[in-house]
Amino acid sequence: MHYLSRFSCCLALLLLFNISISQAQECGEAPWVSLDAMGKLSYRTLERGDRIMDFSYAGYGGGGVALPEVPVQVRLQPLPGDNTAAIQAALDQVAALPLVNGFRGAVLLAPGAYVCSEPLVIRAGGVVLRGSGSGENGSILQLSGKPHMGVTVRGESITRTAGPGTVISSSYVPAGSLSFTVTDATGFNPGDTIRITRPVTPEWVRFMGMDSLVRDGKKQTWITGDITTERVITTISGHSITLDVPLPDAYDAAYTKPGGVTVNKITTAGTIRQCGIEQLRIVSPGQSGTINERHHQAFSMSGVTDAWARDISIYNTVNSINVTGKRITLQAVSIFHELSTIGAAKPADLNGSGTQLLFDRCSITGDNVFFLATGAKVTGPIVLLHCTFNGKGWIQPHQRWATGLLADNCTVPDGGIDFMNRGEMGSGHGWAIGWAVAWNCQARSFLNQRPPGAANWVIGSTGEKQQRPMPFEQGPLVPEGIYSSHGKPVQPQSLYLSQLAERLGQAALKHIGY
Repeated sequence: MHYLSRFSCCLALLLLFNISISQAQECGEAPWVSLDAMGKLSYRTLERGDRIMDFSYAGYGGGGVALPEVPVQVRLQPLPGDNTAAIQAALDQVAALPLVNGFRGAVLLAPGAYVCSEPLVIRAGGVVLRGSGSGENGSILQLSGKPHMGVTVRGESITRTAGPGTVISSSYVPAGSLSFTVTDATGFNPGDTIRITRPVTPEWVRFMGMDSLVRDGKKQTWITGDITTERVITTISGHSITLDVPLPDAYDAAYTKPGGVTVNKITTAGTIRQCGIEQLRIVSPGQSGTINERHHQAFSMSGVTDAWARDISIYNTVNSINVTGKRITLQAVSIFHELSTIGAAKPADLNGSGTQLLFDRCSITGDNVFFLATGAKVTGPIVLLHCTFNGKGWIQPHQRWATGLLADNCTVPDGGIDFMNRGEMGSGHGWAIGWAVAWNCQARSFLNQRPPGAANWVIGSTGEKQQRPMPFEQGPLVPEGIYSSHGKPVQPQSLYLSQLAERLGQAALKHIGY
């Protein structure tokens, strides 16, 4: 009777949510995210309350906001020879205009080829560089001369502490949390931007097994200093502070003594907002060699909030895109390589080292490359949504404890998705990622490893499971991360889109083209 009762219960749930048997979780295993009887998302937690975070805050405007259509202020035609000075003068002309509803205007490039021997730089908020299409008959930035970045969107962010701080009093703040308690909330108010600072203590480094990294007889240092996260306070109730965006990592008081995790109100100056690059083709001559050589790159965004790049085709750049800002969407950005770099050290086509980043319907074709990598101490959410990466390469967070990454319905047919301990690779990259999720993905292989005190998940995905020791070691195998419904897609089909619809409604999906 007990077996029949369980089977009947599982079957009823499958019919209720119109999920096929082939897509369902095994009846004996509770799903990590599922739809409850009211059609709401329900989250399974680990023993201490950690859960898969709500990733829907990733993207322009904090997720679910349509990319703007900015009026054209200056129009350009291609010139014979170098076009750098003409385009830069137009960008600077628009940058000098007053802001109107947050925007100054767009520089529109007519169809044709624009040879550029130096970077184009957007230095002011509200400025957009727009082409007339990313196809071969559109607007082409032809990179020439010494290797350089094609387009740079750059603010000069300066952050200052504003007043005395406080300390988190919760003994444990689970990953995915929206709130915590502090010893004293006096002086903090809703709307304040805060910096949460978690010290990197010797006790935590030892707990993570990262205190004994040695390469070629030399000690390697995994992480030093602090790991910081910026959030905005939404409400305060007594000693409890609620945030605008969930936390991608857990805070355990056992490993943050003596000072604990501190909270400070901050002010920021110099950040630019509402900038975009769109409808362009960026072309470099074919480039090979090692990553230690200089190469042409496509574009970078730093010191910027609420920015975007869309409908861009990129050819032959190396370490193509670098994003270190906040609330940024890259939509329909495609990268193509005619040549591969040489050597074991690989370039990263997408460096996602900011926060609230959304890579939506992007694609890469090329070999010997990291399709996406992250820098040190990066805190998410960072989302790859419906991306396709062809060639021998990897989605692989790269070094020193990034947290909060989602690969959602991504395809890597000839490569892998790795949530791993990189050990002594690089200069002691060690545990590269925690609290990462691969959701309904397809890859040739998955290397999913579980950090101490944390988790990584591969859910509803298809591909060969791999197990390995830490690099350069013969054993033991690094503990395996969490696999759920491997080889069988799960519902909801897209975690990010379901989270976004639940938080902001179905209109938010239409705003971003779904």
